[in-house]
Amino acid sequence: MRAMKDPSLPQCVINCAAYDRNGVRRDISLDRISDVLAVDDGSFVWVGLYEPDEGILEKLQEEFCLHDLAIEDAHNAHQRPKIESYGNSLFIVVHTAQTVDSHIRFGETHLFVGPRYLVTVRHGASSSYAAARTRLERESEELRHGPASALYVVLDMVVDNFTPIVDEFSQELNALEKDVFAEDFRKGTVEKLYDLKRELTRLRMAVAPLQDILGQLARSRSSLIDEESQLYFRDVLDHAVRINETTDTLREMLTAAMSVNLSLVTIRQGEVVKRLAGWAALLAAPTLIASWYGMNFKHMPELAGEHSYWIMIGATITVCVVLFGFLRRAKWL
Repeated sequence: MRAMKDPSLPQCVINCAAYDRNGVRRDISLDRISDVLAVDDGSFVWVGLYEPDEGILEKLQEEFCLHDLAIEDAHNAHQRPKIESYGNSLFIVVHTAQTVDSHIRFGETHLFVGPRYLVTVRHGASSSYAAARTRLERESEELRHGPASALYVVLDMVVDNFTPIVDEFSQELNALEKDVFAEDFRKGTVEKLYDLKRELTRLRMAVAPLQDILGQLARSRSSLIDEESQLYFRDVLDHAVRINETTDTLREMLTAAMSVNLSLVTIRQGEVVKRLAGWAALLAAPTLIASWYGMNFKHMPELAGEHSYWIMIGATITVCVVLFGFLRRAKWL
């Protein structure tokens, strides 16, 4: 069973524990971190933070001897995804995502990785890494890789969290495709397509840089990542590539759906204009005849005929029927 959080820890400190080489966990205070690291017994420390204040970061900098530039970046929750090396430690920034009320909310996780420690700093929308810690503690044989194993389960969880979001967007796109081909034009369909494409673009901006980060970890020559751990990072990289390709495919399908919707609207407008033009042509014939004989000239031969009125009515009807048949065959009516 996973140990409960030490109530003496600050609210922003979600987890602070030491793991020995056998996978046994023991919770420690922030002040004892340097004491644990002073004993070279193969253990490592994992500290999890959520939106920490400046004092906590300074405390961790003191305990782990973290680089000033990395701490400065960790203060700012708006960093681009990246991986940077500071001597025998790594600083990694990844973007995370969660679906809240059918919209994506993005966050960040900053990771400090050293020979015997891992520090995760979460900002914004981000799932707790309690599940990753539980998984690592359950598969204690993986702990022999030290912080690299903890880094692997965290990044694996980050990538896996993108999968249900992409699946949800795929289902939403399938539903919108039915609205695209509906008989009536719906403005809301275009707005939903645009919103979906915008969120997928933001999602791609979060997923795409992960490929570079994971690629560097999978090929790392650093002593922090051993050869066996590189195989695991390669597997996570494969997942990230597939999610990124799926995201690109969905974006292309959304672009096509928007184009098809616009084309269908244009075609329907053209059909309406054709029908209006057809009826206008049909009404133009009797209008022309009536205006011609409505000029009231005195010497018009037809005016003197006994049956001229009925003949003119019949001729008008005949012209209209012939014109109606012609326009009907041309599918203008």
